[in-house]
Amino acid sequence: MDLLTAARPRERKLEPTVTLHVYDTTLRDGAQQEGISLSVTDKLAIAPLLDELGVGFIEGGWPGAVPKDTDFFARAARELTLKNAVLAAFGATRKVGVATDKDPQVRALLDSQAPVVTLVAKSDIRHVERALKTDGAENLAMIRDTVAFLVGEGRRVFVDAEHFFDGYRYDPDYATNAALAAFDAGAEVVCLCDTNGGMLPNWVSDIVSELRERTGEGILGMHAHNDSGCAVANTLAALDAGAQHFQGTVNGYGERTGNVDLITTVANLEIKYDRRVLRGGRLDDATRIAHAISEITNISPFARQPYVGASAFAHKAGLHASAIKVDADLYQHTDPTKVGNDMRMLVSDMAGRASIELKGKELGFDLAGQTEVLTRITNRVKSAEQQGYTYEAADASFDLVLRDEVSGGLPEYFTVESWRTIVENYGSTGDEAIAEATVKLHAGGERIIVTAEGNGPVNALDQALRHAVEKIYPEIAKFELIDFKVRILDQEQGTDAITRVLIETTDGVSSWFTVGIGPNILEASWEALIDSAVYGLIHAGVKPVA
Repeated sequence: MDLLTAARPRERKLEPTVTLHVYDTTLRDGAQQEGISLSVTDKLAIAPLLDELGVGFIEGGWPGAVPKDTDFFARAARELTLKNAVLAAFGATRKVGVATDKDPQVRALLDSQAPVVTLVAKSDIRHVERALKTDGAENLAMIRDTVAFLVGEGRRVFVDAEHFFDGYRYDPDYATNAALAAFDAGAEVVCLCDTNGGMLPNWVSDIVSELRERTGEGILGMHAHNDSGCAVANTLAALDAGAQHFQGTVNGYGERTGNVDLITTVANLEIKYDRRVLRGGRLDDATRIAHAISEITNISPFARQPYVGASAFAHKAGLHASAIKVDADLYQHTDPTKVGNDMRMLVSDMAGRASIELKGKELGFDLAGQTEVLTRITNRVKSAEQQGYTYEAADASFDLVLRDEVSGGLPEYFTVESWRTIVENYGSTGDEAIAEATVKLHAGGERIIVTAEGNGPVNALDQALRHAVEKIYPEIAKFELIDFKVRILDQEQGTDAITRVLIETTDGVSSWFTVGIGPNILEASWEALIDSAVYGLIHAGVKPVA
C-alpha cells in the first residue's frame, strides 16, 4: 500500500472553542535532567503543586518500563486527588511484530488506571529504519493498532510524534502520514516533538501551518526542548500557527539544556496574549510553586529565570531606579505581582540616590526628602563597593548601613575584646583536624570568654560568638548559619587577595544575608557573623542590656 494513502484523516468535529491544553511533563521528561532523581514520594508531593497551579494534564511517568513509575500510578490511584488536572501515563506503541493486546508495556498503560495515555511514536523514517529496524508501513501499523486498542479500552490517547520536526524536514510526507495514522485511529492529540531541540521559530511556524492544512481539525501539540535556546519562542510559534496543546516542565527541567519552561510559556500566554490557559489555578501562585518544586527536586532556583526568578524584577542601575521611582512600568515588562514575584532594588556602586531611596522603602525606611542622608548613604555604599563589599545579596548588612546613617548609630549589644581560632591536625593518628575558637567580649556589664569547637574554623567562630552572646541575649540561641559563600577578589594578588564572605542565617522563621570582607577568610567571616548577630537581635526586638 502507498504510504501516502495508508492513513486518511477522519472527519473530526471539535467544540466551537477548544481550550488550550497545558500539559506538564515535569515528573517524567523533567526528571531526566542531570542531578534530578525523583522518588515516588517526591512525585506525589509535586503533583498537587502542579494541580494547584492549574495545568490541565500531569504526565506521571512510564508504568511498566520504570518500576517506581508503576508504583507511582498505583499509589496515585489511592492517595492523589486532583482538582484541576488529569493524570496521564506515558508509554510506547506496540513492539514490532507483536500483537497490541499481548504487548506487556501496552497492558501496563491500562493497568496504570490513568484516564489519558500518551504514546511516543516514531515519525522520522530514519529512526524507523535505524532504531526500530523495521519499515515505514509497519511503524504506521504500530501507531494505528496501539491507538485504536487504547481508545477501544476507554482511554483518551495523545501521541507524541518523536523527532517530528527533524523527520518532517527530511521526509515531510512520511512525517505527515505518521500524524494522519494517529488521528485516523482515534488519537485526540498529535504532539509534534522537537526532540533534539534544534528548531527555530520560523521553521516551527511553517511546519505546523503546513501540517494543519493536511490533517484537518485534529488537535496538534508542541513539545519543545531548549537546545537552540528557542524552546519558549518555538512553543509560541506553534500555538500561533494553530497548535492547541503544549507540553513543558516547571523550571525548564529536562535532559541536556532542558524542556520548554512551562511557567514562562503560561505567563506569556496569560499576560502577553491575554489568554486564560490555567484551569482553576492562579498565575500569581507561580513563583511560590516554582520555588516549592525546586525544594523537592533539590535543584537551586535559577535567579535569572523569567518571571519567577529572584532577579527577574531586580534593578541595579541608578538610571533605572530614577525612572522606576516615577513609574515602575518604565523599566519592567509587566507587574511582578501577576506571577507572585516582587520588584527588588539592588544596591551597588551603580546606585544613585533614587536606588537608595527605593531600597530603603523596601526595607522599611522612609528616606523621601532626606537629601543629606541619601547622599551620605550613597557615598558610603560606593566607597564600600570599591573596597570589595557588595550589598546586592546582603540586605541585612545594608539594613545596618541605613540604620546607622538614619539613627546615628547601631544598638550596642556587645563589644568584642578579641577572638582567635586554632586548627589542629594530629596526622599520626589519622583523625580529622579539630577547629577551636575563643571569643572574648563584653555584654551586660560582664566580661565573657567562650571557647567552642566546630566543623572548621568559621563554624567554631560562629559557635563561640553565639554561645558568648547567648549568656546575655538568649534569643540568639535560635540563630543558625545555613549557607556560606566565599569569593576571592583580585585573584591576581594570589594569597594577598581580598576575600569576601556572604552568609545566610535563620531564626527558624525567616533568614537574612550579611557580607564581610577581609585579607583572609576568617576576618571576612567574622565581620559577616557580627552583622548577622546584630541584625538578628534588632529584628527580634531585643534591647541592649547596659
